[in-house]
Amino acid sequence: MDQIDRNIINLVQAFGRATNAEIAGACGLSVSAANDRLKRLQERGVITGWSARVDPDAVDLGLLAFIFVEIDHTGHNERFIAAATLMPEVLELHHVTGEWSYLLKVRARDTKALETLITGRLKALPGVARSHTHIALSSAKDNGPLPVDVSGDD
Repeated sequence: MDQIDRNIINLVQAFGRATNAEIAGACGLSVSAANDRLKRLQERGVITGWSARVDPDAVDLGLLAFIFVEIDHTGHNERFIAAATLMPEVLELHHVTGEWSYLLKVRARDTKALETLITGRLKALPGVARSHTHIALSSAKDNGPLPVDVSGDD
């Protein structure tokens, strides 16, 4: 990955709806060269998809919570991951170090919906020994772009 690829990545992270012409102009490329670069970045799995950022409150998902989950035996990990990734409320699922097995970032309508998710679905999964939940009161920064080093070496 070279400097131009890094510039393209930073640009599309900040302005996902930028046209190929806008990307080309910002990176000093022809439109076809910018299009080729974008295609290669997607084919290599550097750009993994395109999406819109949506205001959670506007779609009645204003409750943000982080749930730590402990799995009692590593043999249950695959089933837990498979089930948790299918839950639409689970935005992120991370295998973590320390006393917990996983950290989930979830969005829910309210505390009742969060309780249903935790007690009715997550804790019902095989191997879930316990959980610990933190509710975010507010978010100063959420869904920021990845800090791709624009001065990095090839």
